[in-house]
This record gives sequence, C-alpha cells and structure tokens, in this order.
Amino acid sequence: MEILLVLMLALAPGLFWLLYFYRKDIYDPEPPAWIALVFLLGAAVTFPVGVLESGLDLFFGSILGTVVAAPVCEELAKFWVVKKTVLRTRVFDEPVDGIVYAAAAGLGFATVENALYIFSALDQSLVFALETAIVRGLLSVPGHVLFSVMWGSALGVSKVLAASNEDHVVLWGLGLAIGAHALFNLLLLLSDIGFALLVLGLLPLLWVMAMRRIRKALKISSFRWRW
Repeated sequence: MEILLVLMLALAPGLFWLLYFYRKDIYDPEPPAWIALVFLLGAAVTFPVGVLESGLDLFFGSILGTVVAAPVCEELAKFWVVKKTVLRTRVFDEPVDGIVYAAAAGLGFATVENALYIFSALDQSLVFALETAIVRGLLSVPGHVLFSVMWGSALGVSKVLAASNEDHVVLWGLGLAIGAHALFNLLLLLSDIGFALLVLGLLPLLWVMAMRRIRKALKISSFRWRW
C-alpha cells in the first residue's frame, strides 16, 4: 500500500502538467501518440543522463556538477529527444507545438527523476518520502517543464516561421533554459534564503515568461487559422 501511494505521488505531478500544457494547443492539438512517445523518450534519457552526471560529479565535484553539469546535460538531453523525433515531421506545424513537445520531454524526464528521489526517500521513512513528493511536486517537476518551455518556444517559432537566424534563436532558448535551471539548482543549495528566492522569485518569473511565450505562439497560430 505504501509503495502504491508513493508511486501515485511520484507520477501525478508530471501527468497533471502534461495535460495542462497539452490543452494549451487549442487550435490544432497534437496526436496523443506523439505526445506519449516524446514523454516516454524524455523519461528514458533520464537513465543515461544520470550515469553521465555521476561521472561529472566525480570529476568536477558535487557543487559544480549540480549547478553547471546537470543543467547542461539535462536540457540538451530533453532538446535532443524533440529534435530527433517530432521536429521534422508534419505534425510539428505551429509555434506552440515546440512548447507542447518540449513540455512532454521535460515532464517525462522530471517524472522518472521524481520517482527515483521519492523511492530513495522511502528507504528512510514514509513521512520523508511524502515530504519529498510534496516539495518536488510543487517545485522540481514544474521547474523542469518551465525550463523546457524556454527552448521549446524558440524551437517552435524558428521552425514554423522559418527564421533566417534559426540557430541563434534556438541557442538563445537553450541558453536561457540552462541558465534558469542552473540558478534553480544553485538556490536549492543555499538553504532557507535560496529556497525563499526560488519560491517567491525565480519560479513566478519563469511562469510569467512561459505564459507570455504560450500567448505569443497562440497569437501566431490564430492568425494562420483565421486565414
């Protein structure tokens, strides 16, 4: 019973936010099969990325590994999933699609990572596992999807609008995601002050930025569908 409860708490945040961002694509919703594939592949890359990060922690140390190596590895891995699967297909035909698929990849990754942390906490006690589930469900899982939206938005706009500076736009989006992810991890290391800045500053800011990108993408789509 305990394991079932913990499993539900580990999976619920990722599935909730996946549905939330999926429903943002109001003009031409993506095929559920593609969403599921990107989500599952985002989950699958968690394991090789975890192995790579463990090696980098040994080389750079845990602090640099957490603040620098982890954000780079994780954002590039999620980006790679979208780029190598759905990006060049016909279903990726609106700017908001970049956001939706980036969210799917990010939430697949976050869901597995979430489960690993929570089940590890269960080794200590059920209470600690529940506390971990609540904190990560409110912070880390939404954090992952908000980071992914930064490069997903850039990917969607640059591809659909055939931007002449496509590489620059995408690199800027990736850099923004990695920077936000790095700052998120750094604040978690700073105890109470960092936690307060994370909850009251960084996450609300990322949320506002993400919603602006969604509105911009939908505005472009509404113009296309109107004509």
